[in-house]
Amino acid sequence: MPYRSTEVLSPGPADKVPLHSVTLDHDERHLRRKLLHLENDDVVMLDLKQPVMLADGDLLVLEGGEYIRIKAADEALYEVRARDRLHLIELAWHLGNRHLPVAVAEARILIARDPVIRVMLEGLGATVNEVTEPFQPLRGAYGGGHGHGNHGHGGHHHHEHG
Repeated sequence: MPYRSTEVLSPGPADKVPLHSVTLDHDERHLRRKLLHLENDDVVMLDLKQPVMLADGDLLVLEGGEYIRIKAADEALYEVRARDRLHLIELAWHLGNRHLPVAVAEARILIARDPVIRVMLEGLGATVNEVTEPFQPLRGAYGGGHGHGNHGHGGHHHHEHG
């Protein structure tokens, strides 16, 4: 019989010890209702009132009071580096203008691999490297806060999974 969860703790408190975990890429972490297959082959029925964008470290609260930890999967990404901070802002603007999911850090931007976008970025003077690591894109400005039904992709709408 599968576990059932109707609640997410986000971010997951460090003092809560999870029973198991499930590893999902960023597209798989936008959920409302779905059967999730855990790393130990158990199954959790996620049944939330609204769609959420789960983050690495979030906890699904099981009906029995136990927890399942969400892990962000390693994904094939481009690491975009700029000449300087102003150039990084310019590159971020161009990516945002295309409604692409991005993760922004002090000295780099991460995006899903797309050869057309790579050519554009290199044409703008960016250095683009292939990396494989977890991807946690910024959430969109119009959808509200974490876990409140936003699409998490700056207006780039995805259909609900499951």
